[in-house]
Amino acid sequence: MSNLRCRALEDEYLEILRELDGDTEGRGLASSYLASAHPVADREGTPTWALTPKVLSSAELGILRDAAETFGRILEKVTARYQSDPDFRARFALPAEQEALALTPTGYDRLIPFARVDVLFDEETGEFTLAGAATDSSLGMTASVEVTRAVQLTEAYRRFAERHPGIETFDVTGGVLDALRETYMSWANADSGTKHPERPAVGIVDYPESATASEFADIVERLADEGVFARLVDIRDLRIEEAGGHRRLVDSQGPIACVYRRVLLSEMLEKPCAGADALVEAARRGLTCVIGGFNTWPVSTNALFAVLTSDAVKDVLDHEELAFVRAHVPETHLLDRTTDLAPYLAEPERWLARPAGAYRANEAVSGASCADRDDWWRVLLGCAEEGGVVQELGRTYRSSVVLGAPAVGDDVDHGSDLVEVENVLGLFLFSGKFGGVYARGGYDGEIGPWSNRVTMGCLVVRE
Repeated sequence: MSNLRCRALEDEYLEILRELDGDTEGRGLASSYLASAHPVADREGTPTWALTPKVLSSAELGILRDAAETFGRILEKVTARYQSDPDFRARFALPAEQEALALTPTGYDRLIPFARVDVLFDEETGEFTLAGAATDSSLGMTASVEVTRAVQLTEAYRRFAERHPGIETFDVTGGVLDALRETYMSWANADSGTKHPERPAVGIVDYPESATASEFADIVERLADEGVFARLVDIRDLRIEEAGGHRRLVDSQGPIACVYRRVLLSEMLEKPCAGADALVEAARRGLTCVIGGFNTWPVSTNALFAVLTSDAVKDVLDHEELAFVRAHVPETHLLDRTTDLAPYLAEPERWLARPAGAYRANEAVSGASCADRDDWWRVLLGCAEEGGVVQELGRTYRSSVVLGAPAVGDDVDHGSDLVEVENVLGLFLFSGKFGGVYARGGYDGEIGPWSNRVTMGCLVVRE
């Protein structure tokens, strides 16, 4: 497609950085901003961000917007069928406890209030392959915003913006707040008892050891600006109490009318506690609005693509949606102990294995990355034992980025911190509408592919 300009714009940005000898002063300003803002780091605490942003033109943005919203409609339809059809539910092969919770009514209109759809996007052709969907606690919202703001403090950005004055960025956190507000106001019990329909007490619920604290703090601060009292809530602190004839969900700081659930359903079952039981009871009895209800779980699991690429969805999706699945969802198969693994063992370069449970981009193991066939065989056996999937490996798009933080790894050009990364774009959906991009990449390190992860800012150039 001749109107695609993403690669040319990113090459132009790299050239500006070269002209500035790496823009040392700008890098320092960006680093100082990130040090004082909400932290951007990987799970090991290492800063991982790029001085060079992902730059999209209107053409690429249109493709990505359509892809995200089309897939959002598919997720809604699949979730609705899961709720109503036992035979369809069986296709996901979820444990009984997970299936039972996933059938809990939410009391509000939209089935999937939040989602992040990950795609492998070819910037030169506009072609893309879906990698997965995160509907049960999707991450990356604050990181994408903060890195974009940091990049905008640099001289390189200033010079780039002089050439392209029509630059836009995404307020992803704002999209979260809008979806929270819209979902709560559509909840059946939003104005019952002592609840406030516009400014409910909000609890962002998770296990502290798993919580993305910087992202939660960002949301709490933004809600406070709107006059809404919100707080991070340790799920273990939740309980049901009665006051004034009303039963309600509370923690140590008081009642909670609205829960933004960030705790994974699977983790709730792996770490049972009285607080988790209280959250389930509150959801089932309509005592609190649980946004991101338990019904989002099935389409957030790695079984989703296996269902979509089977014949089970022929009467669930319309013709255009079925064509979209055929074109963009990789062939995927759900494994169990009876599965013949020989076809996947014979073509390790074609497949990757994903564990059972929630989709996480960094948990896939490709056959090509394994040391030898025996190593790949062990991965397949483990995946089959726990009920994971094998998925056809999509072609990743590679581009060069300049790291904003000191790099590690033998493949890094230490003179400029220039690395070549495989790109994944996370497309945010809020109430079914496209809301921004979480751009990130990965490059090889001592423990294999994607052992180093990089968050990129995202700019949209409209000309």
